[in-house]
Amino acid sequence: MQENAAPDLNNPDYYLNRELSLLAFNRRVMELAQDPRVPLLERLRFLCISSANMDEFFEVRVASLKQQLQLDVASIGADGLTPTAALKQITTTAHALVDSQYKLLNEAIIPALRQEGIYFVRRTHWDERQLAWLSDYFDRELMPLLSPLGLDPAHPFPNVINKSLNFIISLQGTDAFGREIDTAIVQAPRSLPRIIRLPEGMAASNDSFVFLSSILHAFIDRLFPGMEVLGCYQFRLTRNSNMYVDEEEVDDLLQAMQGELPQRNYGAVVRLEVADHCPPDNIEYLMEHFHLCEQDVYNVNGPVNLNRLMAIADLVDRPDLRFPPFRPAPSVAERHPDLFERIKHSDVLVHHPYQSFQTVLDFIEQAAKDPDVLAIKMTLYRTGKQSELVKHLMRAARLGKEVTVVVELRARFDEEANIGLANQLQNAGAHVVYGVVGYKTHAKLCLVVRREGKHLRRYAHLGTGNYHPGTARIYTDFGLLTCQPDMTEDVHKVFHMLTGLGRMRDLKYLLEAPFNLHQAVMDKIQRETQHALAGKPALIRARMNALIEPQTISALYQASQAGVTVELVVRGVCCLRPGIAGISENIHVRSVMGRFLEHPRVFYFQNAGDEELYCSSADWMPRNFFRRVEVAFPILDKVLRQRIIHEAFELHLQDNTQAWELQADGTYLRQQPENDEVESINAQQQLLKLLANV
Repeated sequence: MQENAAPDLNNPDYYLNRELSLLAFNRRVMELAQDPRVPLLERLRFLCISSANMDEFFEVRVASLKQQLQLDVASIGADGLTPTAALKQITTTAHALVDSQYKLLNEAIIPALRQEGIYFVRRTHWDERQLAWLSDYFDRELMPLLSPLGLDPAHPFPNVINKSLNFIISLQGTDAFGREIDTAIVQAPRSLPRIIRLPEGMAASNDSFVFLSSILHAFIDRLFPGMEVLGCYQFRLTRNSNMYVDEEEVDDLLQAMQGELPQRNYGAVVRLEVADHCPPDNIEYLMEHFHLCEQDVYNVNGPVNLNRLMAIADLVDRPDLRFPPFRPAPSVAERHPDLFERIKHSDVLVHHPYQSFQTVLDFIEQAAKDPDVLAIKMTLYRTGKQSELVKHLMRAARLGKEVTVVVELRARFDEEANIGLANQLQNAGAHVVYGVVGYKTHAKLCLVVRREGKHLRRYAHLGTGNYHPGTARIYTDFGLLTCQPDMTEDVHKVFHMLTGLGRMRDLKYLLEAPFNLHQAVMDKIQRETQHALAGKPALIRARMNALIEPQTISALYQASQAGVTVELVVRGVCCLRPGIAGISENIHVRSVMGRFLEHPRVFYFQNAGDEELYCSSADWMPRNFFRRVEVAFPILDKVLRQRIIHEAFELHLQDNTQAWELQADGTYLRQQPENDEVESINAQQQLLKLLANV
């Protein structure tokens, strides 16, 4: 009897740990940096991205686990790992990953750059001309900005800003007042470049650079006249960067966020990166001061912030070492100057970055200028600085149109920029609201109300990505322009809910979190399960950045057990284990990564031939389902639906050059052609050819 019992789908063995899966994602980024088929400067860029990812991992994920331990409010996920157990595994994996980053830099990237005439000149190799120029550079550009801080009872350890470059100095001798000082701290101002190009003709090539840290090491003794510098060692702190604003207790969220932002630089320390030649007593001193243990210390052989090497990719003019340039397919407005007339003819689908984001900007600009447009409503999560889109909205407001903008002040690491644009919009006369207390507004929506004859017609843009022209060049996303009455009526209701805070009325087409999106996804998975049990073909396909929510994973396991084929393309974190006998053998998970960051969320259900396909702003995560305002919108046009199936799924499921298959044990196996006779398929390159004519 026991043998036939249904398996317990809550078994922790069936779930992968979120943090370890995130580290596995960063390992895949590293594999792109290691790939000799990737242009050299792009390999360096991927290495820098992996470093920046690790920063955020510690600032947010590790910081959260440590805080749970500190407050004794441990939260145990579906994988069953306690914060203590998770941190133990994270430490082992993260140290190995950091070691591989610096090994790649020192043993592969720097030698390959040298072969291409791009040099990092070490201070032990400076000749007399270089030494003289760098000495002058130190006196002229650095010395006026540096403030050495000797440590004694009157000069306590300074506040060290999150992720800043610092040096701990070992000294011998007495200062100007006869006091014996053995330790000092020097902080490198953030305004200083971390990489300095040597003047033309002064080195082996015009692309010869010196690290700021090398210059400081060489001339640091000038900051301590009369004393002997015994050692100079760089270090860097990573702090808890989660922001804590009790939204139920504040009257003005914008004002509260402005007050909280400066504290981000001084949160609890969660990681210490330090030069690998730093003496143990100095490391112990830093550990003791910042209340760290040995597992929090990362000894590195190179600059403590690899992300600053990203500057090289911009400083070096070598197109042959970058991805070939491409021009996105022209905006729809270039072919159809009157976008409103074009949208009235049929829905418009754009796939960024292969198709120009200018289409979206043109839509907003035409709405701002058109005298028949009466109102524009829009959500803004991330837009970038000096956004043309924001300028169009400000122009529309100044022209007397009703402009309502829902600005998400709590978009992580964009809070300051969003506070600035909220103020700009308000000064221009737009109505600005900050979403709903307790729920981030993550939906990507724009609604335009236009008078046409005796009637009002609504036009809408719905997207999977942010209204950010910069990221639209490197993130892949879908956007839909439509004037379908029921769809735009749904968008109208969402905006009423966001600004008026009334109850959400029934929506005909849109699925919305936190109200019905999760249940709708569960229902559609269950419906596919029932089709399979009835002997009908059943297929679920889903694209997203992260799959974490346990109930959804459990529903997918049940679908797999019933015989549903489940094909998932999950770029980042995936807590589902595919390929478990009797549980998930019908589930296949892959991650596709390359030149562009795969960002769309697309959900497909075969539904016994009556296909449904939704695009969305939401990943399948608890926060997206339950703690954010999110929208999923159907693609009603059959031609556009088939196009998305091909572009979002078929090409990516066939990719055998930049795809990784998730294994049952949580490891990822990179795909490659089985032999020379099998065609290499790169989904992103195929889409460049298909849509951008590259």
